[in-house]
Amino acid sequence: MRKETSTPHSASKTAPAVRMVEVGAEHAGQRLDNFLMRLCKGVPKTHIYKAIRGGEVRVNKGRIAVDYRIAEGDVVRIPPLRLPDPTKPRPVPGAEFPVVFEDDAMLVVDKPAGVAVHGGSGVSFGVIEQLRAARPDAKFLELVHRLDRETSGLLMVAKKRSALLALHAMLREGRSDKHYLALVEGDWVNDRQHIKLALSKWTTQSGERRVKVDPDGQTAHTIVTLKQRFGGYSLVDAELRTGRTHQIRVHLAASGFPIVGDDKYGSDDVRAQFARQGFGRMFLHAHSLTFPHPLTGEAMTLTAELPPACRNLLKTLESV
Repeated sequence: MRKETSTPHSASKTAPAVRMVEVGAEHAGQRLDNFLMRLCKGVPKTHIYKAIRGGEVRVNKGRIAVDYRIAEGDVVRIPPLRLPDPTKPRPVPGAEFPVVFEDDAMLVVDKPAGVAVHGGSGVSFGVIEQLRAARPDAKFLELVHRLDRETSGLLMVAKKRSALLALHAMLREGRSDKHYLALVEGDWVNDRQHIKLALSKWTTQSGERRVKVDPDGQTAHTIVTLKQRFGGYSLVDAELRTGRTHQIRVHLAASGFPIVGDDKYGSDDVRAQFARQGFGRMFLHAHSLTFPHPLTGEAMTLTAELPPACRNLLKTLESV
């Protein structure tokens, strides 16, 4: 665990100050420049290198090289660098997304691939933060569920707490039908197949979150229906009967049919092949949603057609 002290240079609470940071065991062996970049997020690398080479950064009171590997117990002097104010939220650019449905209770948008649904895990902001920034007069905007960053399609947002609670209950009780379209590697055999494989989360050595098939994990159920064959690839409909993290991706991969472009559970060679053809995303799209309206109970069915990139890829495969 590192210890940190500051030497004030001004009575102002916001004035930059020298920091003395003691290196803990978890950072022993790390290069000094990388250690500083982690501590001084937002500071340009050039400023950090200049501070080290100019002697402003010191280790155990001595000048040190950029590539020095810190050791447990080292005390690193960090000069007053222009650090972002941790109490001040980063500005979020407001954005609207294609609206599939909206009324006083809820909003359903067609989320593009590559956009996170919320900030966190290295992402400063996502759909919900951008919607709030674009709609400053909105009193309530909350995600009803989540989509992976690389998944496109239907995303529900509640505009009232009563709607949020009703939609959460609807999802929990299985009173909705959620269908996704996925292009998978291989020739899908069965017209309709139930995949029931329990799943559990785990973390790689690099800290990346993953999901695996685990008999002791949470129950998970996906119904897969063949839509069209394209030689060595198949377009399938995946219906979620449970809503586990990465459920469709892991169920398809574990069945021997990973999703094209999946950077966690798919083939690197196939992903690179399609990227060279201009398709640089995962082919998974939240296509349709059937559910009772959270306040009126009216049966609703919403759809979002495949994005142009996905449609164009299917046309290319048809012509091969």
